[in-house]
Amino acid sequence: MLNLVLFGPPGAGKGTQSEKLIAHYGLVHISTGDVFRALNPESDLAKLAKSYSDKGDLVPDDVTIKILENEVLKHPNAKGVIYDGFPRTNAQAEALDKFLEGKGDSISLMVALDVPEEELKTRLLKRAEVSGRADDADPEIIANRIANYKRQTAPVAEFYKAQGKLRLVDGIGTIDEIFGRICAAVDKV
Repeated sequence: MLNLVLFGPPGAGKGTQSEKLIAHYGLVHISTGDVFRALNPESDLAKLAKSYSDKGDLVPDDVTIKILENEVLKHPNAKGVIYDGFPRTNAQAEALDKFLEGKGDSISLMVALDVPEEELKTRLLKRAEVSGRADDADPEIIANRIANYKRQTAPVAEFYKAQGKLRLVDGIGTIDEIFGRICAAVDKV
């Protein structure tokens, strides 16, 4: 089973590249952001998650891990999974490893998209125009999301680097150029 962590800051292109990877490798896509947005907005869990994400903060690990485990269990016959936006902390990475280990599996590779901060801000503002996502339209929230990524999420790359599973991929170029670089990394697994 191919288990990929698609990693990078907000606006790096994880969602765009995930779509191409799903089609190319026949994988299930699990995006914590999409999962949170798909929750019943009236549920306590959705309200809790929204209270954090509206400020550009991360949803607490215990909530995120439980939701992710439930999503994975919905796809028992998957050829593999792309984890998009997860894990975001070392505690989440450890919990994911433990969960997969319990299923006799493990993370195959972390592909980290490397994109300069100014490009991220530009991409997020453009995405806001297309998607209508309020969190992409507010420069203050964008700055907070990027700061949170650097402080809390970026260290997760070291977790997978220590396991020999980290591959940095240049996230600048056309969608197809970036996809080619990702596939080259994945195909070496």
